[in-house]
Amino acid sequence: MRQPDILFIFSDDHASAAISAYGEKRRLLETPHLDRLAREGMRFDRCLVPNSICGPSRATILTGKYSHRNGFFNNSNCRFDGAQTTFPKLMQAAGYQTAIVGKWHLIGDPTGFDYWNILPGQGIYYNPPMIRNGEKTRHEGYVTDIITDLSIEWLKNRDKTKPFVLMAQHKAPHREWSPALRHLGHDKDRPYPEPETLFDDYGVVTDRYKLVHYYTPDLDDWELYDREKDPLETRNFIGDPSYGSTVTGLRAELARLRAELKVPDVPPREAYGNARFDNEPEPAGNPGKRPRKRAAN
Repeated sequence: MRQPDILFIFSDDHASAAISAYGEKRRLLETPHLDRLAREGMRFDRCLVPNSICGPSRATILTGKYSHRNGFFNNSNCRFDGAQTTFPKLMQAAGYQTAIVGKWHLIGDPTGFDYWNILPGQGIYYNPPMIRNGEKTRHEGYVTDIITDLSIEWLKNRDKTKPFVLMAQHKAPHREWSPALRHLGHDKDRPYPEPETLFDDYGVVTDRYKLVHYYTPDLDDWELYDREKDPLETRNFIGDPSYGSTVTGLRAELARLRAELKVPDVPPREAYGNARFDNEPEPAGNPGKRPRKRAAN
């Protein structure tokens, strides 16, 4: 049996409400290519992140370990231990070519990849510098387009006799939201309804704790700044149209990658029946409750 090729596409801070495959109630944007992936493959409805910040999430994906096990637990004073086992290293051992293009954000050079071309740190949206296998380079254009271009270039030039793993990791739509020039103003007239739980304290937050940063929306924090000196204060981060416009740039890039791989049309998942896709069954006699797991090693 031929080993399958693997294309891993990562978007950054991409809210489920900005993926139309998750239903009408949460639909803020139309994402037809993501919806197609959901129809033809598997959609995760209960996917939880134990450490929902950038670097730790990336470290967990690479290692399969919780943050306290892989050693990367925040973005400020951690360095990823590239000597530990990661899934790209295991794929290399299985005969795969491995590559990563785009946002890395783990401090230090990637390991386990035959080819890497990454953004330094957070990266920038316009004319981004990048690092290709240790060599600094600069590119002209918009970062989402560039990451797709470099991914396609690698796909065209790779060794076609071997299977591959390619991680195409986008910066978008991480703030500060900056759309491609062709998408400026694209989403300016779209209404953004206020989430029902925006001001919810879940009935457990006391008045004293409401004074603590992050327990409730920090809308009044902007009053700490001088409007004339901080233009960000005048922006509405509850419904900033630049977010939607930045997501728009991702949609066509998915189509470009799919076209390059010449992915054939396949029957929707429903054609294979209604079997549940779950990595652990419900406990007998106690539906809905799962046994507690020990921490991953």
